[in-house]
Amino acid sequence: MSYTSTCHCGTIGATIAGDLPAEAMTCNCSICRRKGTVLHFVPADAASLHAPADKLGDYRFGKNAIHHHFCMDCGCTPFATGTDPQGNAMVAVNLRCVEDCDLDRLKLTAVDGASF
Repeated sequence: MSYTSTCHCGTIGATIAGDLPAEAMTCNCSICRRKGTVLHFVPADAASLHAPADKLGDYRFGKNAIHHHFCMDCGCTPFATGTDPQGNAMVAVNLRCVEDCDLDRLKLTAVDGASF
């Protein structure tokens, strides 16, 4: 099984090997709070990114550890890339951009990213 997180216009996205998760996180950092993302983290090798370089925006702030990617056409943010605390490459999937994901069924964990 797999699932795909795409921007509104379909130009960029990430296909994740595996089933949709039952759990996700919300974050209160300055960018996640504004975007309203619902995130699930996967190892980078479980994700196949499809994003033309000229359409893939990249925003970083703070420690510049996470690449908050967005579509240069529609502005949606289906995924971010970076490393986990152990230094492993990871992809943060925005489950709000997964068409088949029922957000009401997810067990959500709130993370205090504003304190990082």
